[in-house]
Amino acid sequence: MNVEQLISGVKKIYQYIVQRIFLRNLLLAFLIVIVGTFIIMLILKLYTRHSEELSVPDLRGLTLEEAISAATSKQLQVVLFDSVFLTDFERGTIVEHHPKAGRKVKRNRKIFLTMNAMHPERVPMPDLISLTFRQATARLETFNLKVGEVTYEPDIGINLVLQQKLNGKDLPPGDSVNKGSSIDLVLGKGLSNELSSIPVLTGLKLEEAKIKAADRFLRIGGILDDNTIVSEEDRINAWIYQQRPENGPDARLPLGSSIDV
Repeated sequence: MNVEQLISGVKKIYQYIVQRIFLRNLLLAFLIVIVGTFIIMLILKLYTRHSEELSVPDLRGLTLEEAISAATSKQLQVVLFDSVFLTDFERGTIVEHHPKAGRKVKRNRKIFLTMNAMHPERVPMPDLISLTFRQATARLETFNLKVGEVTYEPDIGINLVLQQKLNGKDLPPGDSVNKGSSIDLVLGKGLSNELSSIPVLTGLKLEEAKIKAADRFLRIGGILDDNTIVSEEDRINAWIYQQRPENGPDARLPLGSSIDV
């Protein structure tokens, strides 16, 4: 074997080795691209699913366990946020939740529940006697109580609380009552036959209208719900759009009269 043959053999061996390394690197690069593409597609798929919006199911009327099951099946979470006691709902069931049914939310969104308590919470009855209507309203709110029917009787204490009642019976201060109860008030309307101008109640919520009427020594009479009112929450958040009698320059009523809304 001469020198030229030896050199030729070495070149062939070198070319063979270089060619194998190149092919191996090429194959490795190809595999890296394939694996990288797969990982990126997987991440994008997971991100897309995570960002997908879901419709909140209607959980009203369900027990807490049923609500948890229904929410979990939709990949949502529930949190017991508040409890109330409403006689027109079954005890121990969900009466409201936020976000409401049908709202679009992301996966794992927390749904805050309001449940109807099994037993009403009791609170002490405050002393409202001789307070103005506004003061009595504010004091009732601090005890989680509401103003019920307001009536007037002749008395020198105009718009002052003369009596506090529950279900037609006098309610002494300190007695235990159900949280959320409506307390009826008897207010003084003075000793004259004075007339009061009729306030504008349209555009107000019911509780606001009660206060504004009482400022004129009047009261809310009949309450007519239209077909948009389907729950107690709807009534609380509703706006008055009609009143009888209506407001006017010469529209007046005897003190203690009622306005229907």
